[in-house]
Amino acid sequence: MKKFVWAITTILFGLNVAAAAPQARVSDGQLEGRDVGVVNAFLGIPFAAPPVGDLRWRAPVAATPWKGVRQATSYSASCMQTFDPNGSEPWTHEYVIKGPVSEDCLYLNVWVPKQAAQKKLPVMVWIHGGAFTSGASSVPIYDGTKLAAKGIIVVSINYRLGPFGFLAHPELSAETPQHVSGNYGLLDQIAALRWVKENITAFGGDPDHVIIAGQSAGAMAVVDLMATPLAKGLFSGAIAQSGVALAGDLLSLSAAEKTGTDFAKSAGATSLKDLRALSAEAILNTRLPMAPGFGLRFVPNLDGWIFPDTLSKLFAKGEYNDTPLLTGQTADEMRGLNPKYNTMTPAECAGMIAMAAGKAAGAASEAYLGKTTNCSDGVTRFSRDRGQAATYHWVLTRLKTSRHRVFVYYYSHPEPGPNAARYGAFHSSEIPYVFQTLDASPERPFTAQDRKISATISSYWVNFVKTFDPNGADLAKWPAMDPTSKAVLEIGDVSHSRPVLDAATLDLMESIDKNGGSLSLF
Repeated sequence: MKKFVWAITTILFGLNVAAAAPQARVSDGQLEGRDVGVVNAFLGIPFAAPPVGDLRWRAPVAATPWKGVRQATSYSASCMQTFDPNGSEPWTHEYVIKGPVSEDCLYLNVWVPKQAAQKKLPVMVWIHGGAFTSGASSVPIYDGTKLAAKGIIVVSINYRLGPFGFLAHPELSAETPQHVSGNYGLLDQIAALRWVKENITAFGGDPDHVIIAGQSAGAMAVVDLMATPLAKGLFSGAIAQSGVALAGDLLSLSAAEKTGTDFAKSAGATSLKDLRALSAEAILNTRLPMAPGFGLRFVPNLDGWIFPDTLSKLFAKGEYNDTPLLTGQTADEMRGLNPKYNTMTPAECAGMIAMAAGKAAGAASEAYLGKTTNCSDGVTRFSRDRGQAATYHWVLTRLKTSRHRVFVYYYSHPEPGPNAARYGAFHSSEIPYVFQTLDASPERPFTAQDRKISATISSYWVNFVKTFDPNGADLAKWPAMDPTSKAVLEIGDVSHSRPVLDAATLDLMESIDKNGGSLSLF
């Protein structure tokens, strides 16, 4: 009988041990996460106080410590935005936020390999995209489980969006010591990085080995964080996916304040007090027309504080946070962003190229429209080459002052799914492959080849996070870019290094740049 009781007690004790939830103590208190296989996940951790009431449109302030054990087992609300939970082609449901939205949204998530305690693991902090108006850390394809299982810690963060994150206004500027406003979303990102610096050791992470990573607006934010002195010492490497070719110089503070003044009038607010008294829904539903082209009304601005000079001058002068960098773009960035693709008239195609090519429009039209039967294909090739040239020129500027290597990729694999032939390797389609979250979209007919590509690209990313070099065993050699070889790694059905563009195309893009055109995609 004693042996029987002992056996039952041992079994029950073993079950209790196995069921014990992971815990971690951070500066504000004790956390309890959840077990997700070989990884522990801590979700919905506050890194700043809710930016509500009088804290709306102010720099983030510290979160309030809690007593007892805080449950960190589910995502927080996403920051205020409008969204369709089903997404829209080509960005189907797995590319879209889940759950409620709220102004109380300054939370982050941490995925940690088990047995990480007592180790100093490298850390990747993911900054989501969404044109600075949408997105969140809870988007299904950003789940960090698979990447963390490869031996790194993954952190994903929220930051304020749209008018909540980037509204500038003369009255807002007047109430700050720096006499600036807007850029609250960037200050949120910096606050999250400071939290990581102070707390990641509680999860087994190395606070001196943090890589910031993001895509689209998240990649533009990575560039901004590289440029601002406020982020100095908070990261040691950077990954910018589909962002370098999007990032032009910032909107001026005065222009941003003018937009804020127009916004207040549209919202029926005659003072800052009135603006802060509005409900979050009223602010979200206040509309202003989109800026010309692909421009957006609420984006980071050149305030003289976060950014002491234009981005182009800061990088040209070497006055930035110099770290190793991995960057690149997809083959078909603009297909999903151009709703008229495949239905454009020849005149519309020529107009798009002329708008970007300046005085070199004739040569560009001849090169991209002269021998094509579908002018949309010509526009696609032009935007593809233009994006690669923009990335190349940006990297060349960076290399003149940098002590570190830059690795550039070109992602060419179309994601299977709705209208795959129409969208190709569309903007952001590499993300589920990087995170190995293909299962977030069971409707897409992924094949063994897709999973092989996912294993490959995620390994490149993890290697870079660990060593600042993406190369590794069983991977195609990825050379760092230099002005002579101009090498990029094409990642696709067959991954291999090649020149960024042929000499004639680079010459044409150089002519566009020198003749009033623009190599920036937006």
